[in-house]
Amino acid sequence: MRQEEIQELQYKISEASAFIRPLRTEIGRIMAGQEALIDRVLLALISNGHLLLEGVPGLAKTLLIKTVAQALDGTFSRIQFTPDLLPSDVIGTSIYNQNDHTFSVKEGPVFANLVLADEINRAPSKVQSALLECMQEHQVTIAGETHKMPEPFLVLATQNPIEQEGTYPLPEAQVDRFMFKLKVDYPSREAERTVIERMAHTGLNLKAYSVAKLADITGAREWVDKVYMDEKILEYILDIVIATRPKHGLDMSSRQNGVKLDDLSELIQFGASPRAGIALAIAAKGQAFLEGRAYVIPQDVKSLAPDVLRHRLVLSYEAEAEGMSADSVIAHILDQLRTP
Repeated sequence: MRQEEIQELQYKISEASAFIRPLRTEIGRIMAGQEALIDRVLLALISNGHLLLEGVPGLAKTLLIKTVAQALDGTFSRIQFTPDLLPSDVIGTSIYNQNDHTFSVKEGPVFANLVLADEINRAPSKVQSALLECMQEHQVTIAGETHKMPEPFLVLATQNPIEQEGTYPLPEAQVDRFMFKLKVDYPSREAERTVIERMAHTGLNLKAYSVAKLADITGAREWVDKVYMDEKILEYILDIVIATRPKHGLDMSSRQNGVKLDDLSELIQFGASPRAGIALAIAAKGQAFLEGRAYVIPQDVKSLAPDVLRHRLVLSYEAEAEGMSADSVIAHILDQLRTP
């Protein structure tokens, strides 16, 4: 792409992304100390992806997704996953009407713009898999009929990392459907002080004002596709993803010759799939759009790689015995590979 074309694209993307600033401000008026999480939710929205969130209870996950829906004038739905939940409780069911002897479809709570799947690992696999078609195809099939999900459509699923009794680990096929897996920690002291000052009131009902429209999100997705990505950035993404597959041979580009990642062969059992590379490329473009840029920089890729890859790596028993995590393996890869 020529310099003149990039400059013209920069002007258009600056205009198209103007709604992001007031949206962040309005969400931040309700939320405090979760700026990084807010950005990831917005990034998932404009990148047409979904989020898997791991964090202890009480970190305002429900408030966040509800606030984003209010700020966008969209619909919000919360599904509490429990062991006795049925797939029909999620997607809906067909109901027989005795008066006119016909069947009608009652849509489930998944039919909303932003869906919070709370403690998704509490429900058995058949319920978890009910979300697969919704998330991947943006449609569900009820009694043989296909029903489209509202657009934009985002699923934010949560897992409690503390209590694992009576839980059902998510199948790899479903985990791979999530663009990001985020780990949410406690806020800082100052942020928590702000939270207490805002929330420590009886009968408090904070509500965000609508400062953007759902059409802004769908329009942003078209501009995300137009963000320029240099071929060197694309090769860098390939290097990162392929480096997670040491047992299948390091098909690294000539630019990475001499890089030693042999020690990973004993740490990673299964690496990231091609879907990870696609997600990382789209997310990097989305990050550039959020910052009003018409082009991707290497830092976009490096900052997003842990969130895109951590749930797609299956570590070996040796790695677990050494107390290593997916994050430490990804950090090692990013440290070793040369940045364009």
